[in-house]
Amino acid sequence: MKRSWPWNGAVDVISSDDSSSSDDEIEVYGRVDHKKSSINGPVSISAKEMTSQDMVIKRAEMYQEYMKRIPVPVQCDSVIPFTSWTGLGKSIKQLYGQPLHYLTNVRLRQWDQQRIGSEDENTSLDVMIHPCKAEATIWLLEELNRLTASHHHLAKLWQSDPMYPAFLDSIAPQL
Repeated sequence: MKRSWPWNGAVDVISSDDSSSSDDEIEVYGRVDHKKSSINGPVSISAKEMTSQDMVIKRAEMYQEYMKRIPVPVQCDSVIPFTSWTGLGKSIKQLYGQPLHYLTNVRLRQWDQQRIGSEDENTSLDVMIHPCKAEATIWLLEELNRLTASHHHLAKLWQSDPMYPAFLDSIAPQL
């Protein structure tokens, strides 16, 4: 899907000589004007007016754009033994040298937590699920998250969870 407004990937800080105030202005491209419910062109806002919520939304947008650019592998290169979903996720990151999406990491942790208290809680997962099927499941989930997740949804989740950086892979660039 193409954007209707070009994205340069950076936020420009502009110092205005014309204005009587000494506030720095930040030019944000494609900012949504919630009052009119339409997407505008460049909008200048004061750096003081940019709230922490705006910063989280911007960070989530940059993260999602970065993740969309990473291609998902098309075939399973090897059989990876694993005991937990998060363990398989870590092995996949090491083997393929790319991060997993925040939402994928959260889902893997939830799947591991679902096993607590079950009768096969201590059974290795690769005995119950073939490693290639499990890896393919993770890559399918990863592709869905990379291509379809809304940065607004990510920002909302990040704002409600102060520990969200724990689920961002260190392979991803610092935002």
